[in-house]
Amino acid sequence: MDWGLALAGLIVGVVVGLTGMGGGALMTPILVLVFKIEPLAAVSSDLVASFFMKPIGAAVHLRRGTVNLDLVKWLCLGSVPSAFAGVFVLKAIGGSQLQDRVKLALGYALLVAALGLILKTYMTLRERVRRRAAGQSVARGPGAPTIVVRPIPTVAIGAVGGLVVGMTSVGSGSLIIIALIALYPALQASNLVGTDLVQAVPLVAAAAAGHLLYGDFKMAVTASLLVGCLPGVYMGARLSAGAPAGLVRRALAFVLLASALKLVGMSTTGLAWVLVGVAVGGSLLWMGVRTSNGLPPLARTELRSRTTAVEPAAAEPVDRTAEQS
Repeated sequence: MDWGLALAGLIVGVVVGLTGMGGGALMTPILVLVFKIEPLAAVSSDLVASFFMKPIGAAVHLRRGTVNLDLVKWLCLGSVPSAFAGVFVLKAIGGSQLQDRVKLALGYALLVAALGLILKTYMTLRERVRRRAAGQSVARGPGAPTIVVRPIPTVAIGAVGGLVVGMTSVGSGSLIIIALIALYPALQASNLVGTDLVQAVPLVAAAAAGHLLYGDFKMAVTASLLVGCLPGVYMGARLSAGAPAGLVRRALAFVLLASALKLVGMSTTGLAWVLVGVAVGGSLLWMGVRTSNGLPPLARTELRSRTTAVEPAAAEPVDRTAEQS
């Protein structure tokens, strides 16, 4: 038993249950960069661990009613065969440089995921501003809102996401959930997380089956991950209704960016300068974005003003999944 891997699994499990993101996007680069596991083995072992991890968070959201089963059906129609096929595509293009190509593919997938998370945070802020301007409450109740499912683009999202997951283990939470935001902006944060976690179960199962047959699965790595992942994803799912998901998304985007740049070959010195620039410049830029949309530059200032502006007994429940954005 590797307790370092178990601790990493616990942390990633909490993030997955909390946001629906971060499984392959965090775990696989951790395995490659921190624990020095070969990229293909990291992808294979992480996908098998995710097969056991995802159903726990999915079950919590199913009980809470934060899952759109119509979306799950159409997503799986595209993602399940595509995820299984991703393993064969990876083998076909691998050749003698398979491990290096997996590492590069993972890095570029993480770059897309990081940029998508930034876009998601901005879209969430714009939605809050729009609702406030229309006189609607920012707080939202539980349950899935009614939306009109668009089968063809939904199947396409599943197919593309499944292919990426099969090749890199990244995308079942990050890329697909971002595409769902663009296609179905009316979905609440909790509904997005719940729907994505449920559709990820058959998706990851198909990808894991492919890697068990043709990948480089390491039983010892997966077993250690599961010791931490299983309780972690349950805790994260239980916390997801009241957690500051905007803050989690920004932290996750920062980690994904760092991992991506390292995987594509950036030097440690260059990476340090980029991350410092992103941390400082990005914070200032985001304060400017909030100000230009009529919000205080700091989210915690807005939260304090909202909680003190009303009497506790009469206050509306605050949707903290949108806070810190």
